[in-house]
Amino acid sequence: MPLTHLLILALIQGITEFLPISSSGHLILLPKLTGIPDQGQVIDVAAHMGTLLAVILYFWADVRIAAVGTLRLLQGKVDTQGAFLALCLLIATVPVMLVGLALKLSGLDDMLRSVAVIGWTMVIFGIVLYWADQVGAESKRDTDWSLKDAFKMGLWQAVALIPGTSRSGITITAARQLGYARPDAAKLSMLMSIPTIVASGLLLGIEVVRDADMAAARDGGIAAVLAFFSALLALTVMMRLLRSVSFTPYVIYRIILGVALLVYAYS
Repeated sequence: MPLTHLLILALIQGITEFLPISSSGHLILLPKLTGIPDQGQVIDVAAHMGTLLAVILYFWADVRIAAVGTLRLLQGKVDTQGAFLALCLLIATVPVMLVGLALKLSGLDDMLRSVAVIGWTMVIFGIVLYWADQVGAESKRDTDWSLKDAFKMGLWQAVALIPGTSRSGITITAARQLGYARPDAAKLSMLMSIPTIVASGLLLGIEVVRDADMAAARDGGIAAVLAFFSALLALTVMMRLLRSVSFTPYVIYRIILGVALLVYAYS
């Protein structure tokens, strides 16, 4: 695959993975609107692994606590902050795994990959994000995360399996609706992405390892590195901006892009 193509794909994946504008939607649109060949699962998995490393590095302190807590959780103990965080992440991940498996087995996941669907979800969930961000209180911090809130955010996260919804966007929407402050809502959303990306990566990785050749592996390695750096940059900028800026700029982008896609799809 040409280096320019890999660069474009990695930049799109890295920048849009953690911004509330849907990485999957943009990756689906790229070949549909430009005629560039579909990148395939090898590049998808590699780019996701790159963004996974970026979020782990950025939130390393919390990831380390959750990793140690997972060992306690495996022993049936929820007696530390880390174990409780690991349990919350597990509960938040179960809905998206179950719904994702159901969509894959039914074949509905491929049916949803259309320009019209992405256009509608861009607009609808952009408006929902704006509503939640405007009416949501700022009374909770990430340390207030409860099992009940984790489950609710997990249910919302499952909706992100519809292309164009945005996993980060819908979970941030849920957190803001539940009263979490903007930076804390984004932080919880990013932490929730870790087990979700791992689960989806393992699922696709089985097919990739079986079918991939050396050339595909090389392209995947390049995509992973490029996605890592672009994701880390996007994540750093967004988290800093949230100290003083709302999610409105992302909403405006979603609505403009969504309307343009709907005009394209129905014309």
